Amino acid sequence: MIKSVTPTVVSGSTQLSRAAYGATTGDRTAAAPVRIVHIGLGAFARAHQAWYTSRVDDANEWGIAAFTGRSAGVADLLTPQDGLFTLLERAPDGDRAELITSISLAVDGQRADLMDAHIASPETAIITMTVTESGYRLLPDGNIDVSDPAVVADLHALRLPGKPGPLGTALGRLVRGLAARRRAGGGALAVVPCDNIPDNGTYVRTGTIAFAREWDPELADWIASTVSFVSTSVDRITPRATEEDIRGVESSTGWRDAAPVVTEAYSSWTLSGEFPAGRPAWERMGAVFTDEIGPFERRKLWLLNGAHSILAHVGPSRGHETVAAAIADQHCASAVTDFWDEACRHLPSHLDLGNYRSSLLARFGNGRIAHHLRQIEAESVAKFRVRIAPVALAELDAGRTGEACAVALAAWIRAVLSGRPMADARARDILVARSAQDPCSALITLVSEQLSQNTAFVERVRTQVEACAAGEGARREE
Repeated sequence: MIKSVTPTVVSGSTQLSRAAYGATTGDRTAAAPVRIVHIGLGAFARAHQAWYTSRVDDANEWGIAAFTGRSAGVADLLTPQDGLFTLLERAPDGDRAELITSISLAVDGQRADLMDAHIASPETAIITMTVTESGYRLLPDGNIDVSDPAVVADLHALRLPGKPGPLGTALGRLVRGLAARRRAGGGALAVVPCDNIPDNGTYVRTGTIAFAREWDPELADWIASTVSFVSTSVDRITPRATEEDIRGVESSTGWRDAAPVVTEAYSSWTLSGEFPAGRPAWERMGAVFTDEIGPFERRKLWLLNGAHSILAHVGPSRGHETVAAAIADQHCASAVTDFWDEACRHLPSHLDLGNYRSSLLARFGNGRIAHHLRQIEAESVAKFRVRIAPVALAELDAGRTGEACAVALAAWIRAVLSGRPMADARARDILVARSAQDPCSALITLVSEQLSQNTAFVERVRTQVEACAAGEGARREE
C-alpha cells in the first residue's frame, strides 16, 4: 500500500511520528511485529529492503528491527520518529514522496542484548545485511582473515566467560546472534546479504561458518545445517540526503523528518535461495526469484558498479564531483562504454544488454540525483576485485588486451600515487604498495595477484598511469 506523506491539513509543520501521522491522516500506523532483523542500517537499506517490505506488507506482519553499523547516528534520528521516514523518488521531472513504515525499531548496533534477543526470537524469519564489500572483513574466497585485528578482537571477546560485550565486526555480531538463537531453540531462518559481492550468499555463508568454527565448532555445524543463506543482486542508486532535502521534505509535506532518503525511481532485486521460515511477497513489487543468479549479479556488478568505479576515479581528475557531471564528459563516458564493450563479451545475450546499457546512461545522467564520486571511490580495493578484475582476466584469457580495464585501474592507481585521500579498509596495504619499488605492480596485486602476474597487462596499466599524469599536468598548465 502506497502511503502519501502529505497531511490532509498543513498548519506549520509537525514532527513525524506514528501517533502524529495517524491522528492527522486516520491511517493505520501501529508498528508491525518484528520478523526481520537488519544489520547495517543506512540509506540504501531504507531505500531498498525497507521500501520493498513496506510496499507489500498490507497485513502489517513484517516489521524490521534495524541495527546500525559503526555509528548509532541513523538510529538516533529514526527512534523519535518511531522508525518512520520519507522516501523521495527523484526523477528528472520532479520528486515523489512516500512514507515508509516497515522499520518497527531502529537500534544502535552496539546493543548486543537487543540484537541477540531479536535474532533468537522464534518470530524472526529473516536477517538481511548491508555492510558493504569490505565490511564483512573476509578474504576473497570468503574465509575469515585471522590476522585482521578486528576479527581477532571479536573472537577474543566471544571466548571470554560470560556474555560478550559489543563486537566490532558484522559477522561477529551475526554469529553471536545465531548462537543465541541456537540456545533458545529458535529454529531455521534465512540470512540475506544485500551487498555488491558475487554469489554473496555463498560468500557470507563461508565466512559465517568459518567465524563460528573458530569460536564454537558445534555452533558452526548448527549454522551449516539450519541456516539458509540467500544470494542477491540489488540495484538502486541512493545518494546521501542533504540538509536541503530535509528542508524540502518539511516544506512540501508539512512533516519534520530528520532522516529522509533520496533515491532514483528505478529499483531491482534478484534473489536465489530458500526462506525456511517464510518471507514477504516482495515479488509483488518486482523482486525476481531465480535458481540462476550469477548472470544477473555479473551484469549489475560489471555494468553499473564497474562504471561507477571508473567514473569515481576518472571524473575527479577532470574536475567532476558527481556521476551526472562525469557521464556528461565525453572522455569519462568513453571510458565507461569501452569497458562495457569488454564486459558484455562475457555476459549472456538474454540479459537484454543493449537496453540495460541505455537505461544506465539515462540513470547516470539524472542531474537531480547528486551521487557524489567521493562516496563511490571509498573501498576501491574490494570494489575493483569484483567489478573490474574479473572482466580483465576474461579478456586476457580470450587473447585480448583488456585495454579498458587497464584504463580503469590506472585511474585509481594515479589517484593513489597523487596522494588523493580515499577511505579504504586496506589503507595500510595501499600505503605499503605505494611505497614499493614498483608501486604500479604492487597496487595491482592488491586487486588481483593473477593480473599482476601478466607482464603485458601490468605494462599497459603503467602506460596509462603515465598518460593520466601527463593529462593532469597539461590541464594544470591550461
